[in-house]
Amino acid sequence: MSTVTYKNVHNLFKLNGYHLTKEDLCRVAYSFIKEGEDFEQSVGDFLLDWFDDKSYIDMFTSGTTGDPKTIRVEKDAMVQSAIATGDFFGLQPGNRVLHCLPTNYVAGKMMFVRSFILGLDMDFVAPSSNPLEHNDEKYDFAAMVPLQAKNSIKKLTNIKKIIIGGVKIHKSLEQELVKLPIEIYETYGMTETITHIAAKKVGVEAFTTLPHVTVSVNENQCLEIIAKNIGNEKIVTNDIVKLISDTQFVWLGRFDNVINSGGIKIMPEQVESKLSTLIPRRYFVNGAPDDTLGEKVVLYVEGEKMDIDHSVFDVLDKYEKPKEIVFIPKFKETATGKIMREESKKLVIA
Repeated sequence: MSTVTYKNVHNLFKLNGYHLTKEDLCRVAYSFIKEGEDFEQSVGDFLLDWFDDKSYIDMFTSGTTGDPKTIRVEKDAMVQSAIATGDFFGLQPGNRVLHCLPTNYVAGKMMFVRSFILGLDMDFVAPSSNPLEHNDEKYDFAAMVPLQAKNSIKKLTNIKKIIIGGVKIHKSLEQELVKLPIEIYETYGMTETITHIAAKKVGVEAFTTLPHVTVSVNENQCLEIIAKNIGNEKIVTNDIVKLISDTQFVWLGRFDNVINSGGIKIMPEQVESKLSTLIPRRYFVNGAPDDTLGEKVVLYVEGEKMDIDHSVFDVLDKYEKPKEIVFIPKFKETATGKIMREESKKLVIA
C-alpha cells in the first residue's frame, strides 16, 4: 500500500455504477463543471484539482470559531488518510458506499479520495438533510452529519457501518442510534488533520485514534495531535480533553468557550450535555460579563420567548446553573451546520 499515490485510481472503483479510470474522471469533471448542478460543479472542480500537476490542494476550514481560512494540504497526505480510514473501519475493495456530503469541505472531498484509492463502489447523491428519503439501496459504509442521521433514522439499518461527524452528536440522537443493530461511529477531526483522526462507537465515552496517530495534551489540557502518515508537524487544538493514553481521549469542550465564573471554570459543552434531553429547542451555553462574578453562565435558546421551568436545571451543579436565559430568533451557523456562538449572541432579542 505504501506505493499508492494520488495519481492512482483503483481498478475496482465505481461511481454511480460505472467503472471509471483517471481519464474518465477528468471527462466527468468537465461535464459536471459545464452542465452539472451546483453540487456537481464543486465535484468537477475538485477532480480537476486532484489530477493536475500540483502535489497539493487548497481547502477552506469550516469557520466555526472565526473566519474560514485557506490551508494547503498535500495530496499524498490525503491518500494516507484514506488508507488509515480504510484500515480502521475495515473497508474492502468493492464495498458499496454512499456519498451524501457536500464536496466544498474536506469530509466530502475525502469520500471521493477513499473511493478511488481503496476501490470502493460509490453512489454519489446530491447533499440533503434526508439522504435516504428516496433511497432503499443497501450499503456497507456511509458518512453523514448528525442532522442527516437524525432524519434518516428509520432507514439507517440499510447501511452496515456509518461515521457521523462535523458536529457533536446530541445526547438524544445518540440514545436513538445506540439501539440500532449496525455499527455507528462518531468521529473527531478537522480540515487541518485531513478529516477525522479518531473515532468512537456511539455510546462509548472515549475516542480511539486511527493508525499512525498519537495524542497528548499541553498545559491547558488542550489536545495535541501527531499524525505521522500525513506529516510530522504537531497540530495543537483548542479542544480540552481528558487524556487516557497516547491513542485515547475523552472530549470535554473548547478552551475558547470556558466560562470563568467567580474563579470556577465551567465548560459550556458539559452543561449542554446535561440539559440535552430537557430543552425542546436548539440552545447553547456561553459566558457574559458580570460585575460580581466576572462572567456569568447564560443559556441562549433559539426561537421566540417561551417559559422554561427552572426545575430542568436541577441536573446541574450549583455554579453551572444559568443566571440568565436569552432568546435568539435564529442562530448563526457555518456552512457545515455548526452553531456560531459569538455571531449568534449579536442577534439577541431586545
